[in-house]
Amino acid sequence: MKDDKGKILIVDDNEELLLALRMFLSQHFSKIEILRNPNQISAKLESEDFDLILLDMNFSPGQTSGNEGIYWMNRILEQDPEAGIVFITAYGDVELAVRAMHEGALDFIEKSWNDSKILSTILSAKKLGKTRLEVKKLREKQKHLSDRIHHDYRLIPPESASMKKILETVDKVAGTDANVLILGENGTGKEVIAREIHHRSKRAGEVFINVDLGSLPENLFESELFGHVAGAFTDAKQDRTGRFEIASGGTLYLDEIGNLPLNLQSKILSAIQNHEITRIGSSKPMHIDIRLICATNKPLYDMVDRGQFREDLLYRINTIQIDIPPLRERIEDIPSLVAFFLEEFSDRYRGSWMKISRPAMEKLKKHNWFGNIRELRHTIEKAVILTDGSTLTPSDIIFYTKSPAREESEILNLEENEKRIISLALSRCNENISLTAKKLGINRSTLYDKMKKYGLQ
Repeated sequence: MKDDKGKILIVDDNEELLLALRMFLSQHFSKIEILRNPNQISAKLESEDFDLILLDMNFSPGQTSGNEGIYWMNRILEQDPEAGIVFITAYGDVELAVRAMHEGALDFIEKSWNDSKILSTILSAKKLGKTRLEVKKLREKQKHLSDRIHHDYRLIPPESASMKKILETVDKVAGTDANVLILGENGTGKEVIAREIHHRSKRAGEVFINVDLGSLPENLFESELFGHVAGAFTDAKQDRTGRFEIASGGTLYLDEIGNLPLNLQSKILSAIQNHEITRIGSSKPMHIDIRLICATNKPLYDMVDRGQFREDLLYRINTIQIDIPPLRERIEDIPSLVAFFLEEFSDRYRGSWMKISRPAMEKLKKHNWFGNIRELRHTIEKAVILTDGSTLTPSDIIFYTKSPAREESEILNLEENEKRIISLALSRCNENISLTAKKLGINRSTLYDKMKKYGLQ
């Protein structure tokens, strides 16, 4: 069984004190190392790690300034910035101790022996040092994850005038906390723009929380967004933190806000207006500090006219509105996007760099791209997988089209029929997700999963 009591290094020129501390702390640490000469600290730290270091503040006879201890502490922290240090002082000088803690020490103990005080101080410092290290590791993991996500969603420098204009807007709005509404067809890169705003903002070091409103079941909507307390409803076995609360301090991205049912829009509006949420089952409001970015491919202004979207919510979320043009209207951006996707999929499937011929690129530029960048990405991925050469040619570029040789009634492929039926139902229901799901006899989340699967978003 692993011994988790930890290791401690004690550095003091008083041999009697060293022996007394070793004996006193032996039950609380699995390993105790002692040094009389601080010049040996560096070599000791190179050979092993310690959970805590007890360090004398004065080593030379007659010294009482504490400068020696602080000097050695700084040397230790240069070698190991995460070292937990507790000073040993014979003088109980509060001002000296406070200075030492400001310089980087966790705490201090006095040589005037007090069993309970010494033990509680040392164990508390050990726990604090461990917690501080865990927090550092969590931050490093979060940063690594954020960097990885930013890499996957990074903005490819555009060539088109329309996208360059959008980036100018992103630059202007990123430094503010203004609410942003991003409009555009499916696959145009709305989330990429949202993440770019976050990445350039003052909140870049905080979380970016993406909530796909179209995929949230209506009965779990409030719980997912606002959280709940244990016992709030039948399945609420424990407290749950909502997305608004998690995003506090960072950016909250509400994707597909146009799919939000009318009866739930007022709850979002209230949270945005009041900067607070209340967990289900609780009566205590909770302050939230978020940067809000919303996106949709739905015609929100028409929906307002039809009574399908609240006008007050629309004007609350679009302090700044960004309209992303479809790919077919900015074909100048296709070459750089193709180069990016070629690099991605060459690394993933080939292990060697692939190129694209000029005729193949011209074929890509002439396509309508109703699926926009998402469709382009899938097209390049498919081409990289299926081609036998190292350069993509026009024959490698295959677009999804219905075969004119087959009548719709003759299509026996189950997935193709399912896609066709869902597409037809969406059209007849004016893209209303709830109504479409009801007509098809499935729930909203299932419908949304299938829309993602077939590229119908």
